[in-house]
Amino acid sequence: MKNRIANQFQGFLNTPPLWRDSLLGLQQFQLPKNHLNLENLETEIPSLASNFVLGKRMESFFELYIKKHQRFKLLAGNIQISREKITLGELDFLLKDKVQNKVFHIEMVYKFYVYDPDFPNEMQRWIGPNRKDTFLRKLEKLKQKQFPLLFKPETATLLKSLGLNRDEIIQQTYFKANLFVPQKLQQNCFSKINTDCIAGSWVHFEEFTSAAYWDFEFFSPKKQDWPISPEFGETWVTHSEIIKEIKEHFQMKKSPLIWVKKPGNKFERLFVVWW
Repeated sequence: MKNRIANQFQGFLNTPPLWRDSLLGLQQFQLPKNHLNLENLETEIPSLASNFVLGKRMESFFELYIKKHQRFKLLAGNIQISREKITLGELDFLLKDKVQNKVFHIEMVYKFYVYDPDFPNEMQRWIGPNRKDTFLRKLEKLKQKQFPLLFKPETATLLKSLGLNRDEIIQQTYFKANLFVPQKLQQNCFSKINTDCIAGSWVHFEEFTSAAYWDFEFFSPKKQDWPISPEFGETWVTHSEIIKEIKEHFQMKKSPLIWVKKPGNKFERLFVVWW
C-alpha cells in the first residue's frame, strides 16, 4: 500500500474522540489542530518498523503530534511504574500545555467497537468485535487502575525528577474510537457518545453471504491499517474470494474488518463477526 504509514497517521488524526468534554467523571483531552508534514514518518518514528500493535502505533502518532506542536512540551512518555521489580502499570504521557501553564497526565486510547443491541443498556452495548473487551470495562480500568497510578508512592520519584507536584497535575484521557452498528441502526441517535465516531456497520456471516453483497469488491486490511480510509485499498477481490479470507479469520475467532467497494467508487467499512 502506497504511503501506508502516512495514511495510518491521517486515519488516526481523522478519528473523532468517543465523547466530548466529560463522561462518567472522565475528562476528554482537547487536542488543538496542528498541520504536520506526514512524510518521512519512518525516520520520525523508527519504532514503527518493529511495532505492529495497533494501539502502540496510535500512541506513537500521538507522541509525535505532541512533540511537533508548539503549544505542548512532552515531559515523559510510556513510563513504567514498578515496585520491587513488579510492574504496577504505565503512565502514557506527561505533558505541559505552555499556553495554560498546566501539566497533564494523558491516557491515550484508540478502539474499535461494535454495537450489540442484545445488552440491557447503551453503555454496555459497545463491545470489541471479538467480544474480548468492552467500552465500560476500559472506562473502569482508566478510573480504577491507570489514573490512580499517579498517586502511588512509587510514582513520586519520577514526579520529583521532573519537578512536578502531583496535586497540580490534570488527569484526562484522549479516547478515540471507530464505531460499527447494525445497518438498521445507522441512523439512530446514541445519547452517550459522539455519533461522529460511527464509521460503518457490522453483520453476521449469514447476512454477508446473501445476494446483497455478491456484486461488490472487497479488501481485508491488516489490523494496523484499520484506521485508513477504504479508498486507499488495493488488490480488491470478489465476494467468493473474500469469503475464504473471512473463514480463515473465523478459525481464530477473529472478526475481520472488510472494506467494501461499490459501483461509482463508493466505499464502506464493515465488520463480519464470527459470533
